[in-house]
Amino acid sequence: MSRSLHVPGGEDAYNGDMTESTTQNISTGNTPSDTVTLNDGHTIPQLGLGVWELTPEEAYTSTRAAIAAGIRHIDTAAGYGNEANVGRAIADAIEAGEVTRDDLFITTKLWNADQGFDEAKAALGVSLSNLGLDHVDLYLIHWPVQPWGRYVDTWKALVAERKAGKATSIGVSNFYPEVLDEIIAATGVVPAVNQIEVHPGFSQQEQREDNDTRGIRTEAWSPLGRGVLDHPVITGIAEAHGVTPAQVIIRWHLDQGVIVFPRSKRPERVAENAAVGGFTLTAEEIAAITAIDGDADYAGRVGGDPRTAVFGTPLA
Repeated sequence: MSRSLHVPGGEDAYNGDMTESTTQNISTGNTPSDTVTLNDGHTIPQLGLGVWELTPEEAYTSTRAAIAAGIRHIDTAAGYGNEANVGRAIADAIEAGEVTRDDLFITTKLWNADQGFDEAKAALGVSLSNLGLDHVDLYLIHWPVQPWGRYVDTWKALVAERKAGKATSIGVSNFYPEVLDEIIAATGVVPAVNQIEVHPGFSQQEQREDNDTRGIRTEAWSPLGRGVLDHPVITGIAEAHGVTPAQVIIRWHLDQGVIVFPRSKRPERVAENAAVGGFTLTAEEIAAITAIDGDADYAGRVGGDPRTAVFGTPLA
């Protein structure tokens, strides 16, 4: 059974100044195969597929559709309850000759209840078994769960598993400056990414700038937000470019250097979300979309607050 990790959003809601470290290696008119470079030297496709809140069968169908559409980055998590079917989709696509394992970038995340040094190492082993893989390309701590106090030892476990070759890159999700300071001070290892809630209704400018300063790439979960697709700024820009509102928002992320993986259970929507390489936004359009988070009718979080979230732990 999947756990609710971000708080339910809409069907597709899986969801300032940029520093040089954020904007380097970003193509104008990205395709699903375009990559950005992480602080450990590895590359990651900037556009992918998210499978949060998809049933196992939906995750299978969407993963196969994403690979067929040229997407090579799949983002799942132990808490989503669909790792095994994502793994089955990967295996079937490889067997069909559509891709090789080396073509793909697979991310999964540690469930909150599995924090702790030994617990995290064991949990990664379970995730690898579920996925049918000998390593993942990126492994993340899903939430800091700061009051439980296990995130530093958990990060030490991820550092060890990276050295063991079970995760090529390691990072965090929903971390904020104080907890980032702690894990970096304890290990000397800076996360490669910080996956946070980012969408036009919640642009997270300060946290994104903090990530940039540390050399951490920002990934967006719930990238389409909730209800924002109907905002007149979004629909107006979509009409001007002859694209869909969802494509405008995905483009907004990409043009700012954010790694993004919208989700959908509909194969045609998965393909549509991947087809954002034919246009870019102007600086004025990016600013207008960013300003939506000042509109009270559309602004706010879709998911939980990382400073208080303790679900999945004895503190819940």
